[in-house]
Amino acid sequence: MLGVVHVLGLILTAFGATFALPLATALLTGDGTAVYFLLSGLVTAGVGAGVAAATRRHARELKPRDGFLLVTLGWVIMSAAATIPLLLLIPRLTFTDAYFETMSGLTTTGATMLTGLDHLAPAINVWRCSLHWFGGLGIIVLAVAVLPLLGVGGMALYKAETPGPMKDDKITPRITGTAKSLWLVYCAITAVGIIALRLAGMSWLDAVCHCFSAVGLGAFSTHDANVAYFNSPAIELTLCALIIGASLSFSRHFLALRQLSLAPYTRDPEARAVLLVLAVSVLGIAMVLEVHHTYPTFGVSLRHALFNVVSIATTSGLVSQDYSRWPVFAPYWMIFLSCIVSSTGSAGGGIKMFRTLLLARQAGRELKLLVHPSAVAPVRIGGRPVPDRVCNSVLAFIFLYFMTATLLIFAMLLSGLDFQTAMGAILASLNNTGSGYGGVGPGHTYQVLTGLQAWICTVAMLLGRLEIFSVLVLFTQTFWRK
Repeated sequence: MLGVVHVLGLILTAFGATFALPLATALLTGDGTAVYFLLSGLVTAGVGAGVAAATRRHARELKPRDGFLLVTLGWVIMSAAATIPLLLLIPRLTFTDAYFETMSGLTTTGATMLTGLDHLAPAINVWRCSLHWFGGLGIIVLAVAVLPLLGVGGMALYKAETPGPMKDDKITPRITGTAKSLWLVYCAITAVGIIALRLAGMSWLDAVCHCFSAVGLGAFSTHDANVAYFNSPAIELTLCALIIGASLSFSRHFLALRQLSLAPYTRDPEARAVLLVLAVSVLGIAMVLEVHHTYPTFGVSLRHALFNVVSIATTSGLVSQDYSRWPVFAPYWMIFLSCIVSSTGSAGGGIKMFRTLLLARQAGRELKLLVHPSAVAPVRIGGRPVPDRVCNSVLAFIFLYFMTATLLIFAMLLSGLDFQTAMGAILASLNNTGSGYGGVGPGHTYQVLTGLQAWICTVAMLLGRLEIFSVLVLFTQTFWRK
């Protein structure tokens, strides 16, 4: 246990360095918040360094199960550390609301308790959106690239943090190289995205913040009206491109860049399925909007369907329209898509497209076996047979996913929330989408929630970001048995 605490101290020390970004923003803009971010960074790094130093003699190679404990505690404690500047700078903000905000940021959920975003100090908005960026690929994966130099094994952390069922796939021979390669691609896409958004008409501040959110598949914005504030097709198209890119596996992006070829995408059945589902859904909902005369022309319907369907389906959650006012089919379909569309190895949440494809192939195999009981019919994806271990793991995950969602929705109903808002809040939190339905839909914040309801959603965000297994395994007797 103390070995885990030692590594946790190192991670918290590294997390203290992330306060440099809002600190630099405060110094550049002169918004008066620099001392608060400097203090927050020093406190975080100081506490982490103290914990690491106090447990230094317990440093050891991490075991696989240590990774689950470390990752879960890491997200919990880093979210707590991230509340410090918010509590210092935003009047009357409670710890519950501040922790909800920072957990929402680091899990790339994007649900917010704050209003008056247009008038917040620039450094605060940069801090909120940077949490999406750091949480997108995972602070833990970043740490994996550095901690081996300190004698701490990285594979256990990588497997616990990396989303999706195919955690054993590595794009380089060493796990450190894998983490560095992923972050290299991540940073390159971010740099291109910031420039593209600036050219599309955003200010530098808005471009940085919204690129952080889009690449991390989060929903934090610098404006209460979210993307609707800009009312710009160019900005919406640019964000769409970033969001779609972030919803695909970053390992595919790395391979495509290394090979200077689109073959890694065309050979990937998951990427093809994601793009096909998005294209059909955008056209379908645009037609629904046209039939119901929601907008004056089909072109306008297509524009708003494109951005909002892509954003919600990929669990980004940025919005340009109040889709709760659309024909009822549209928002419910978008919420359903948020459960399945994102790729494994992306910053997205939900079940993931790989698991959806696998479940569909598994169902097809069972139907075939009903007719031909003696047939040998392995489940294949992309022409490759999927091991039974992976199939069983996916079935168990999907069962836990739906049971978790159901129990949390009932918990919200028991607390007095109406069904639409309860369902919207839990699915948005569990899928890390941010924008939900009912009282927490677009155009609303999560201030409608009581303190208890906010903590339920906070737990749902953590479960969704770490894909349920990594958290629930900590509550089993087997995990703690020597």
